[in-house]
Amino acid sequence: MAAFSAVKIPPPQFTTVRSSSQRPGSSPVHFVHSSSAFNSISFGSAKSVRSRPLFAVTSGVVSSDKTKAASSSASNPAVTREVALELYEDMILGRAFEDMCAQMYYRGKMFGFVHLYNGQEAVSTGFIKLLNQSDKVVSTYRDHVHALSKGVPSREVMAELFGKTTGCCRGQGGSMHMFSAAHNLLGGFAFIGEGIPVATGAAFSAKYHHEVLKQSKPEGLDVTLAFFGDGTCNNGQFFECLNMAQLWKLPIIFVVENNLWAIGMSHLRATSDPEIWKKGPAFGMPGVHVDGMDVLKVREVAQEAIARARRGDGPTLVECETYRFRGHSLADPDELRKPDEKDHYSARDPIIALKKYIIEHGLASESELKSIDKKIDDVVEDAVEFADSSPLPPRSQLLENVFADPKGFGIGPDGKYRCEDPLFTQGTAQV
Repeated sequence: MAAFSAVKIPPPQFTTVRSSSQRPGSSPVHFVHSSSAFNSISFGSAKSVRSRPLFAVTSGVVSSDKTKAASSSASNPAVTREVALELYEDMILGRAFEDMCAQMYYRGKMFGFVHLYNGQEAVSTGFIKLLNQSDKVVSTYRDHVHALSKGVPSREVMAELFGKTTGCCRGQGGSMHMFSAAHNLLGGFAFIGEGIPVATGAAFSAKYHHEVLKQSKPEGLDVTLAFFGDGTCNNGQFFECLNMAQLWKLPIIFVVENNLWAIGMSHLRATSDPEIWKKGPAFGMPGVHVDGMDVLKVREVAQEAIARARRGDGPTLVECETYRFRGHSLADPDELRKPDEKDHYSARDPIIALKKYIIEHGLASESELKSIDKKIDDVVEDAVEFADSSPLPPRSQLLENVFADPKGFGIGPDGKYRCEDPLFTQGTAQV
């Protein structure tokens, strides 16, 4: 696509590569087609992988280069009006929802740890909006926006955060454990790495139904997306599942949301090689690094990775370099990251970038985008009102989904839940 270029991202976290013809201090730019870039790093030798510079594929919509911006504006848009507005609305929903979560948390409506997704919306939207209903998503503790992108209603997500019975997990999951069987959201997982084996199992199930049980679909295999962060990529489950997925050619995409920090640990201090995408070719699968602040580039890479998985060509590892605009959780004062680093990424806000792209390419007007903003504000306000007015779970729900047979544990000889015994909470109930 003429509208796109592959651009080396020059933040101080990574070693920069500059051609001899470039001015010192200028951003290193390499013009390649994203598809060829995707294929070229698929099965390279270990030597070639180590020597290859780190590329981030970006549309350049936030570039200050006026010449490139003018050239981009003159070309055909990479997406249709309908797709552009769908992407914009989904990203606005994610941002507005998370901003409201911060307000509700500080007002005492939510409890425990709440991890917000602000700044990373391009990754969720770029991948999940390409999925079919039957495709699976496995998330992390930062899972609210993944749930929204997969179609879980805002009311159900907010009610779950409020701990109400109308939540997608009837109030028993909370912020870090969003789950919806109806939407094939297979859960948020509080411990890092624990969702990757679940996602790998879901992908194995899809292949087993397709090849062994002969329950094939015209569109191909169901695809599973496994989301996780850079901190997870040093854990054993990650490597074991990469091996298993490639060995069995499972229809899964491992999506690394590399926001450069694992709580307060810099990515560069925690791993011997910060270029996570290289671990894909080490197992024989494609490894791709993409600018996670650009939804159009994320979507372009996601389309190819999902198509590969759906037609049975196996897994892909995609490293999305992104950034969270808030602390690790709402309990984090966010004092470890340097102000200039925060400023660098906040200047590349993925929503502002997409909005600029839409207007420059004549896909929608400013007033049309403002109407979407207003629509989403109303949706989020309605979700809060719904959650706040919903009932709390009854005490009898306490031990549901805990024991296969709660008799002898949570249920007494009389068949009643022990938590209904007034002495239960005092620790003096008859056992």
